[in-house]
Amino acid sequence: DHSEFSSVLQNNVVLDKSLNLTRVRYGSFSAEDKKTLKAYIKRLEGTKITQYNRDEQYAYWINLYNAVTVDLVVSNFPVESIKEIGGGFFSGGPWDEKLITVEKKRLTLNDIEHRILRPIWKNPLTHYGVNCASIGCPNLRMEAFTGENVLTALRANAEDYINSPRGVKFEGGALQASKIYNWFAVDFGSSEQAVISHIRQFAAPKLSAKLDAASGIGGYYYDWSLNGAK
Repeated sequence: DHSEFSSVLQNNVVLDKSLNLTRVRYGSFSAEDKKTLKAYIKRLEGTKITQYNRDEQYAYWINLYNAVTVDLVVSNFPVESIKEIGGGFFSGGPWDEKLITVEKKRLTLNDIEHRILRPIWKNPLTHYGVNCASIGCPNLRMEAFTGENVLTALRANAEDYINSPRGVKFEGGALQASKIYNWFAVDFGSSEQAVISHIRQFAAPKLSAKLDAASGIGGYYYDWSLNGAK
């Protein structure tokens, strides 16, 4: 049951239509929402998730990653970027800090993403689910993932991201793409053409037509600025 997290998201996540970006009101979380978020994380920590089916586990790990990330930013707010948390902007951020315990194992955010989600599910759509509290990242949804909606919701997030300039854009006729496709190229097929083929699966007709003329990726970009809402 992820209704607690959905409630927190619905109360604090808003859509910036200019960028098709969801932003989070980190600085104005109510005391009740802070309490609910921490209780939700604690409950997930106490869940024997290995007893659940594969889709339930998938939604669980993505939600846990996102909930812990939101809690981190709320607890350390104000910050300009999540990379400031955990020792400063150039320290590598908070991803290697052991923040949670699941089935008696201490875990970091990197453990969840790189030791659990990526190698177990082997699904490039995972990258559209985990949210690192940055403008350059795919959207944080306004409701939690569930075992029933996780695959459909990931595809919807992929469409939103790829068809926004935060994910893919053309400059001077050259294809530019989010660094996500460079950092995790192996998950998208390893080659530039494989990445372009992945992008084309979710591209709207106008973008798809431009992709037909792209021989490769001219460059990569990413914005680490906080996805906060004023």
